[in-house]
Amino acid sequence: MEYIEVPVMSECFAKGNKPEYLFWVGCLGSFDDRAKKISRAFCKILSACKVDYAVLGKEETCCGDPVRRAGNEMLYQMQALTIIEMLTMYEVKKIVTFCPHCFNTFKNEYTDLGADFEVIHSTVLLESLIDQGKLKINPDVFKENKITYHDACYLGRANDIYDTPRNLIDKLSGNRIEMNRCKSFAFCCGAGGAQMFKEAEQGNKEVFIERIEEAIETKADIIATACPYCMVMLTDGIKYKNKEEEILNYDIIEMIAKGL
Repeated sequence: MEYIEVPVMSECFAKGNKPEYLFWVGCLGSFDDRAKKISRAFCKILSACKVDYAVLGKEETCCGDPVRRAGNEMLYQMQALTIIEMLTMYEVKKIVTFCPHCFNTFKNEYTDLGADFEVIHSTVLLESLIDQGKLKINPDVFKENKITYHDACYLGRANDIYDTPRNLIDKLSGNRIEMNRCKSFAFCCGAGGAQMFKEAEQGNKEVFIERIEEAIETKADIIATACPYCMVMLTDGIKYKNKEEEILNYDIIEMIAKGL
């Protein structure tokens, strides 16, 4: 495994340095084995592009999104206020995260509690780095692959980010195909609203199974995602349908890292 030295905010701050970006890794990016690969890939890209960033390391906690969705407003506000105080202490101005749940919470909900940060999703930052000429990717890595993109609810409908992830995929492959339900009409993976942490409710079919069936219909050999929650659900769907040998599930970050 390639070694990447990741700057830690407390150490940078102790030396008088104030990184331009705080990379908020998120719970899945920190603890889920599959999402850890996305975290490493993002750090690899940031380091290669010489982006001035740092992580909180052991000081990072959950942003509070799952507990708020589950109905525990008090715990959410306790989490949020503690995090806002810490980030204010570190004089953080810009937060970048690859988790749309964290992104949406910081951008649209922390402001109610007095937060004043610029919040950026990883796909937006990556597109900006490409436009600035700082990030150059090999367009041949995925040129033979047929790719479909799954819109994350908190990235798409909640924050109107539809084109940026698709633009990045198009730089990697000229063979992108849409599912029948996409963009503002996209179907949820089934993890949002804290649903990933509870048993399925009664019904004819679980949400992630219906979504993976829509992805299979495209005959794509790669399902691209931009959310670690979606990654978990769609990977489960691929396994449920016994398609592990036929379909891969990559985060867009991982795809770009492979094309560096």
